[in-house]
Amino acid sequence: MPKILQLEPHVANLIAAGEVVERPASVVKELLENAVDAGASKITVEIRDGGMTFLRVTDNGCGMSPEDARTAFLRHATSKLRNAEDLAAISTMGFRGEALAAIASVSRIDLMTKTAGSISGTSLHLEAGNITEQSEVGCPEGTTIIIRDLFFNTPARMKFMKSDTVEGGRAAAAVQMQALAHPEVAFTFLRDGKQVLSTPGNGNLEAAVYCVYGRDCAHMVLVNSKWDGYQLTGYVSKPTDARPSRNLQTFFVNDRPVKSRLLIAALEEAYRNQIMVGKFPACVLHLKLNPNAVDVNVHPAKTEVKFLSEKSVFDCVHYGVLAALNKQPDRPQVQFKSQPTTPAPKPPAAPPQPAPRQESFFRTMTTEEYKTFSAAMQNAPQPKPEAAHATVQAMEAQKNAPLREPVISPKITLPPTQQEPVIPVTIIPPSQPEVVQESMPMPQEIPWRMVGELYNSYIIVEQGEEAFLIDKHAAHERILFEKLKANQEAISSQMLLSPVPVRLSAEAAAELLSNQSLLAELGFEIDEFGDNTVLLRQIPMDLSPDDAAAAAEALAADLMNGRRSSKDTVRDELLHTVACKAAIKAGWDNDEKELLALVKQVMANEDLKYCPHGRPICVTLSKKQLEKQFKRT
Repeated sequence: MPKILQLEPHVANLIAAGEVVERPASVVKELLENAVDAGASKITVEIRDGGMTFLRVTDNGCGMSPEDARTAFLRHATSKLRNAEDLAAISTMGFRGEALAAIASVSRIDLMTKTAGSISGTSLHLEAGNITEQSEVGCPEGTTIIIRDLFFNTPARMKFMKSDTVEGGRAAAAVQMQALAHPEVAFTFLRDGKQVLSTPGNGNLEAAVYCVYGRDCAHMVLVNSKWDGYQLTGYVSKPTDARPSRNLQTFFVNDRPVKSRLLIAALEEAYRNQIMVGKFPACVLHLKLNPNAVDVNVHPAKTEVKFLSEKSVFDCVHYGVLAALNKQPDRPQVQFKSQPTTPAPKPPAAPPQPAPRQESFFRTMTTEEYKTFSAAMQNAPQPKPEAAHATVQAMEAQKNAPLREPVISPKITLPPTQQEPVIPVTIIPPSQPEVVQESMPMPQEIPWRMVGELYNSYIIVEQGEEAFLIDKHAAHERILFEKLKANQEAISSQMLLSPVPVRLSAEAAAELLSNQSLLAELGFEIDEFGDNTVLLRQIPMDLSPDDAAAAAEALAADLMNGRRSSKDTVRDELLHTVACKAAIKAGWDNDEKELLALVKQVMANEDLKYCPHGRPICVTLSKKQLEKQFKRT
């Protein structure tokens, strides 16, 4: 066995540089964190050639004395830790004391720094980690550090660098991340002499988000909630503004940019049943918690963290985002590409009947109310199923039907003791503990009328200065889904006179047969028939027998592809399929009463915004928008 020798400090620093300094963006991140820890309120970053030949960071922080400036480039030299106990509550961005030593070992550095009240500052020049020059210099308060010829003495690392464009883009992303982490700091980024980013540094996160992402995130939803000592603030995208990837999901823990599967899962759980498959929400979320409740010392680059209570963190993010989304009653506006439009102010929507509204399954709760509701539901006895109401049944296609006249929704005034007439598609909410909310004045009622239908798919409704286009399939699908989901016990089902055979693949048939108890909760009863075929003997009451085979095949696919640890998640995916198959379809010629029943549900509940797959149920077209198209304004 070869003799064991202790590595020279220079070699050890090169190894550390491999962990901390991967590329110019890594240098930018470490230097910006040091500047923030120094109390800077203004930071300027300038790079050339992707940051490989020139990288300068200037801040107006506290600066360093001559002695501290020399010590800062020693390995494990830091001003942020004093003893082992300090590791349990780290509140600064940098703390390892490796960054400057690692950067200096693979570059040429010029440093100028000055503390407040000093007559002159200190200038240092380093080559491969060694201080070769030191002198006094006149400079402003703060620190300026210039990195030249990165990886000049490690050609093996140099060959793994990408083009200047790619490396420069990654450096820009590092500056953007710090700008979002610290909106109270004014960041300026110059790339090859051109300014590409400037933030105001006024502490307004919305302003920082707009400076970084621009119009891509101009209509995000504000999140501001507290949960068991945790505070969540920031912005999330609306379900209709979902992205094709997770690239715009940004999380901060105590102002530190982190990557966390837990936070991603909590965010996307809040969008469950509201977002399309293959789409992902965007976010800029800040989670504040006690430093003792998080461990940031689990990765050399400090990008991963561990939480003391993962469940509390998950609930804080999940319910905080969910409450923010539920507080957004806005419906998407119709967009015309021919000219820019300014949507008219949306009048307050109200139910068509002035009678007191019953507690709705869709009503908005705050994060604290969600917590109370969740705990109460877990301890409360399960309600007995009520008698199932009849749902809207699709009428057979009527050819050569006469054109319908517009239907005026009657404005009914009911005595306080009289119940509202039952609509065939009424959702039956389960028994649940009442959550007290502050009383809000009811908005003035604006009458609406159903004008007609377009392409046997979209119902037109007029209300005040706005028109609504309602997707009848998406609306009915959402109503059925919420009705099925509200019933936590077995779903009402119908026995088939003639069992329906469904031939599947061997794997799909096995999945259905191995999940018979779960399917029974959904209203299905199946038997094995042999030769990879199952018999459907019982199906949900809302499902047409003609759609039973297709529903079974879709359920099998969901079970094979969407199985997760949470039974509720699997159940929701199966309910998506049942609701989709049972809902009225686009292109069907429906009875006028059926359409009116759907319209009443949608107009009475602005929380009916998206189908379970994330498509919008209703879009609006203002009178002002329409008049612009006809050049009337």
